Amino acid sequence: MDPREYEIMYGVEDNHWWYGGMAAVTRTILDRWYRPACGLHILDAGCGTGAAMSTYLAGYGTVTGIDLYPLALDFCRKRNVPRLACASVSDLPFASAKFDLVTSFDVLYECAVPSDIAALREFARVLVPGGRVLLRLPAYDWLRGQHDKMVHTNRRYTTGLIASMIRESGLIVEHLSYANTFLFPLAALKRLGERIFPPKAESSDLALDAGLFNNILKHILSSEAPLVAHTGLPFGLSVIAVGRK
Repeated sequence: MDPREYEIMYGVEDNHWWYGGMAAVTRTILDRWYRPACGLHILDAGCGTGAAMSTYLAGYGTVTGIDLYPLALDFCRKRNVPRLACASVSDLPFASAKFDLVTSFDVLYECAVPSDIAALREFARVLVPGGRVLLRLPAYDWLRGQHDKMVHTNRRYTTGLIASMIRESGLIVEHLSYANTFLFPLAALKRLGERIFPPKAESSDLALDAGLFNNILKHILSSEAPLVAHTGLPFGLSVIAVGRK
């Protein structure tokens, strides 16, 4: 990821509609299988600047974060996240069967991950029997845009592709869904429009200020949470998957 994006991410994660909405989606998914404060040992693989760990993941147990980039871990420390390691998702510095849950949010698509399958096999290795992996990844290769350039996107996904990868890594597919469905038409138009009118400034979508619409967009995305977690949605900007060992 472009180093500038970490600073932007750290500055917006607590208030940006996308992060707030996705946090609601993720908590609802976790609540399907786990109770708050249930003592899980959790690995956040590719933890970025640490917002997920310091807010909702910590509510389910003890969280350890790893990231390939020391700059990301520096921002985690600013959030007082205590358990951190600088490592690749493809080569985890942990013993086998150590974690009850591995989360990985928008990581496996990056150019810095040479093999998403190898990373998934590492996630499976460090899971205890019956443990789960929770993935979120960008959907549909045709939606590539300026944002992908800034965050170094190597690949985008479909639920079918993710399901195949989970099985290939030795895990059982427990749940699949798309997310960010209600806003999909607007986002798709924006991305396709960028091909006709390329943006002059090099910045990701995180740099866009939603202003007065921030709370409205957050509410729209958050309202998808029960559907994503239970029935599943047929299309969207993100793919959500749960695999079980």
